Amino acid sequence: MSARIAFLGLGAMGSRMAARLVQAGHHVMVWNRSPAPARALASAGARRALSPREAADGADFVIAMVRDDEASRDVWCHPETGALTAMAPGSVAIESSTLSLGGLRTLQEAAGRAGIDLLDAPVSGSRPAAEAGQLVFLVGGAAEPFERARPVLQAMGGAVQHVGPVGHGALAKLVTNTLLGVHVAALAELLGLLHRQGVPPQTVLQAVAGTPVWAPVDHYLSTSMLKGDFSPQFPVELIAKDFAYALSAGGGMARMPLAAAAMDVYHQALAQSMGAENMTAVARLYGASAPAP
Repeated sequence: MSARIAFLGLGAMGSRMAARLVQAGHHVMVWNRSPAPARALASAGARRALSPREAADGADFVIAMVRDDEASRDVWCHPETGALTAMAPGSVAIESSTLSLGGLRTLQEAAGRAGIDLLDAPVSGSRPAAEAGQLVFLVGGAAEPFERARPVLQAMGGAVQHVGPVGHGALAKLVTNTLLGVHVAALAELLGLLHRQGVPPQTVLQAVAGTPVWAPVDHYLSTSMLKGDFSPQFPVELIAKDFAYALSAGGGMARMPLAAAAMDVYHQALAQSMGAENMTAVARLYGASAPAP
């Protein structure tokens, strides 16, 4: 059954997610701050809106996929153009951006005042997963709106996990990204060790891959680092932002020293103008990567 869906934010992830909804036969209204991505979706069957408010008017579900707390607050809560100003009571707001807990609480309070059901539904997965409809949704919210939204989320994701009330989705995403970011920083550092010792890293990694500590994502991460292929799937600047949100939620550096140390690695990469590159570009900090092609 098709639904009326507004999609706000058509960046690298959002444009692919919205395209999956169009392909699934939903009636999709899209908005983006810059018009080119919205025009591309319109050519594929979506309709364009000039503001989040216009996109949300009459929608059963409104989904946002934007950069950070500030962008989220603007698309949902702006007094003139925000989506919440046009949503009907009983419709469902789905926030798929990675937000801080404070940013999410602000949105939850605003949605509550408007009589809108809110789900925080950030995703795990990169651009290829979004394009293939294989994202993992980590959803916080009440059971009834979650069940209503499940078919919509399943059109974009290979797995839809309900992890608890509003806020738990954001926590699950921050835990996921922090674990990934620590993992990336450690792998980059260890590849630097192998290079300094004059050891062919592929030989050692092949052996390590046969042990229980090798994670499924390690093949992709190590290949990216060794080839110097840092085309952005998850840019340094975004994972650095997520580390800041995680440390804020976790009580700061004293309570999360390992995460703080990993965040410093990404800040070093930012200082060396790697912000737009993939997170694996931190391998260059340790001489653990081939030159970029």
